Amino acid sequence: MRLELKKRPEHSRAMAIASPLIAIALTVIFGAILFAVLGYDPAKALYSYFIEPLTEAWSLEELASKATPLVLIAVGLSVAFLSNTWNIGAEGQYTMGAIFGSIIPVYFWQWDSWMVLPAMMVMGMIGGALYASIPAFLKTRFGTNEILTSLMLVYVAGFLLDWLVRGPWRDPGGYNFPETRDFSEAAILPPMIGNGAMHWGAVFAVVAVIVVAFLLGGTLKGFEVKVLGQAERAGAFAGFSRKKMVYFGFLLSGAFSGLAGIATVSGTVQQLQPSISPGYGFTAIIVAFLGRLNPVGILIAGLMLALTYLGGESAQVTMGISDKVVRVFQGMLLFFVLACDTLILYRVSIVSGRGKGARPQDPVENLVPAEEAV
Repeated sequence: MRLELKKRPEHSRAMAIASPLIAIALTVIFGAILFAVLGYDPAKALYSYFIEPLTEAWSLEELASKATPLVLIAVGLSVAFLSNTWNIGAEGQYTMGAIFGSIIPVYFWQWDSWMVLPAMMVMGMIGGALYASIPAFLKTRFGTNEILTSLMLVYVAGFLLDWLVRGPWRDPGGYNFPETRDFSEAAILPPMIGNGAMHWGAVFAVVAVIVVAFLLGGTLKGFEVKVLGQAERAGAFAGFSRKKMVYFGFLLSGAFSGLAGIATVSGTVQQLQPSISPGYGFTAIIVAFLGRLNPVGILIAGLMLALTYLGGESAQVTMGISDKVVRVFQGMLLFFVLACDTLILYRVSIVSGRGKGARPQDPVENLVPAEEAV
């Protein structure tokens, strides 16, 4: 007996809905096994990860704060992925958006006006989009692999940030710590509720979900994105330009990543530091696929992945679990999401014996040449 994957005559709608749920369940099961192997109580560890962060009002605000960059980045990436454009460098575009947006509070720190925040957000989007245009140009002009170029540019952006905060942008009154001056009050995204952690960047994420949902579902551009992503040749016959779509996917996702970068720095960190992200740009890839590249699904998936960050911090405090386990959780989730997606196109069947198409061994007499047969 053996297991075989047999192609379905059409996509399974039931599995399209069920596969993320199956992936989550498998992640929890194997996560419990992981905790047991590491010597922790699985039930207590899972409670610290997934339940405890939801029991307090302040932790719910922290959850929204961590979900904001994930949703913003993933919504932009969904458009790129649907158009078959593989932007893997959102982390670098996030960083570059934070750098561009911080030009104003670093160089014009005495500017006190209501225009400061809008200008910072626009600068952040421009920075992310410009940085994303590099792999788009290399793809359309030289045919380079956008996965490699966008990924390698992540490290360039990280080194640039590190050089800036240790060199020309270092706070002159910061006792040689590698950080910029604190942002002025005019350059800080205010909290939405009292002095809580949830800032107005959460509104940006919700608006992005609505805008992209309308773009994909109610505009010609959204139709073009889907056609070129599913059948590039058919799109060419319809007059759609593949090169323009590569730029569109990269620039849109880069702009949203840059907005996420400056919104997080302005609303949470409130200055530039060598590290401004726990890997939001990479985690957003998981969010995009877990949400089925659907803006509403991405909003839900973003909250769930943010819960793993918040739960990881809770588990570190209460049980002393390493923060690396959070990455393992996220990696397992991505693996199971991709594995379970196979069931949308294929079904698993059990085959006994030789299986379909097997031929019994020919009898020996049939192998004797005709002229020698009796």
